[in-house]
Amino acid sequence: QGLKPIVSTESPALIFGTTTKLASDLPATDSFLGKNKVPDLQKLFQRADGLPVHLKRGVPDKLLYRTTMALTIGGTIYCLVALYMASQPRNQ
Repeated sequence: QGLKPIVSTESPALIFGTTTKLASDLPATDSFLGKNKVPDLQKLFQRADGLPVHLKRGVPDKLLYRTTMALTIGGTIYCLVALYMASQPRNQ
């Protein structure tokens, strides 16, 4: 009779109705439809204007930076006050 394969050689049925495409199968034009902004951002961030990198994009960066600093300082003060209140015994 000879040797018979233990595992079926037929491919299993699809679980989902669609097949997947490999990245190598896609044409180059379909993979990215936007404009490449990296060269413009490199010029912006590498400009020697004396500003730190996290503030180079202007007002939105300044607003985010100041909000973060305010929340950090406020959170630190809140934690210190909570620690002080927790360390004091309650009067009964």
